[in-house]
Amino acid sequence: MIHRFSVNFAVLSLIFDTGLTLLALIIAGILRPVLPLFPFVIRVPTIQIPVYLYLVVPLLWACVLFLASVYDPKRTYRVVDELQVVTLAVGLATLILAGLLYFFLREFSRWLLVLFVVLNLIFLLGWRLLARPILKLLHVPPAESRVLIVGAGRCGQRMGEMIRAYEWTGLRLTGYLDDDPAKRDQNLPILGRVEEVRQVVERMAVDDVVIALPQWAYARINELVLKLHDLPVRVQVIPDYFSLALYRASVNDFGGLPMISLRDPALNDVERLMKRLFDLVVSGFLILATLPLMAFIALILKAASPGPVLFRQERIGENGRPFTMYKFRSMIVGAEKQQESMNEVTPEGYIIFKKANDPRITRIGRFLRRTSLDELPQLFNVLKGEMSMVGPRPELPWLVNGYEMWQRKRFAVPQGITGWWQVNGRANKPMHLNTEDDLYYIQNYSLWMDVYILLKTLWVVLRGTGAY
Repeated sequence: MIHRFSVNFAVLSLIFDTGLTLLALIIAGILRPVLPLFPFVIRVPTIQIPVYLYLVVPLLWACVLFLASVYDPKRTYRVVDELQVVTLAVGLATLILAGLLYFFLREFSRWLLVLFVVLNLIFLLGWRLLARPILKLLHVPPAESRVLIVGAGRCGQRMGEMIRAYEWTGLRLTGYLDDDPAKRDQNLPILGRVEEVRQVVERMAVDDVVIALPQWAYARINELVLKLHDLPVRVQVIPDYFSLALYRASVNDFGGLPMISLRDPALNDVERLMKRLFDLVVSGFLILATLPLMAFIALILKAASPGPVLFRQERIGENGRPFTMYKFRSMIVGAEKQQESMNEVTPEGYIIFKKANDPRITRIGRFLRRTSLDELPQLFNVLKGEMSMVGPRPELPWLVNGYEMWQRKRFAVPQGITGWWQVNGRANKPMHLNTEDDLYYIQNYSLWMDVYILLKTLWVVLRGTGAY
């Protein structure tokens, strides 16, 4: 039986993808002459695809999918990750094919290429979406990987929790090795002492050994590796000081020397570029679409009460940089001077500075807040690069001064108009819980997550939950 995440399954997937790519090209060649894609695209005579393309295109797709790590189980545990890496690989293969056609076969129909790529994406993504539930219904077990964790401290226990969360992929926690007798009282599967690693690996048929020792015990790592060097196991190390790093640590090669980076940016260069392009496109479109509405709101505010239309306030942005954030004014003039008297402190010491019945909010302002229309001018902050469409909410300086160190991690990415906590409670959550949601967003960031949050924001705004 072929198990998911096994080598055989990867080979079968590669063969399946190659065959479906060939099928997509054949169907596209049949459909293009009889299927006008748009009113201005006329029907064309039968298109003859050169025979050699039926070999070149599937081979090109197979190579790109393989090099893009589509068949690497570490990249495809989650369905979202698998769909994303397949889509990016198909996009790269399409660019390469378009370049080859430009140089060697310019008469190739552009719409035929578009039709082929669309069909190819449907086929490659479709069979993956169908395969997961089918394999679960058939109870096809994944290829099992038994994991032994050396060190039952906080780092090791966190690793154990992650393994249990991904048991459906075949990961199995065999147990822990630790020298601390107190760990045995924590209901942890302690299998012995650290020096017994070889005996436990052989007895339990372990596939992976994860060393998660505290920093003071690092001198033993070399001893452990030597004990296991002739056994067919993979040995991996999770340095305990990863917990001191703000975000994703990474291993880089520097002149042939492996180096662990503990202070990488939360977004890499590609993610930052994609996020900025996404922000420019979305904010530019929304500004053009809502400009008449913003002008109307400005006129209403000007006629309804004295004071400026826009409310400018200093906020803390990415990496702790202050900037001026724009909103439509929803409070009386001078409301900020009364802020201190409005604040409340919970028994746990957390500050509550927003209230549903705040007397400083004007009648029009209450409507603007409930519908989130007061946030529209922040689209210009996004256009200027001071904010993002999605991200942690830019905070007030006096609140940041009261942050604990772990809360400051939320400034590692561009601050946003909407974010993960806004679509999961909005103002109903106190500051410390907002921060936990923001850190979840940072640690799980993807462009798809931004799209999901924006779409869910529309629903949350329509409901008006937690908006005041």
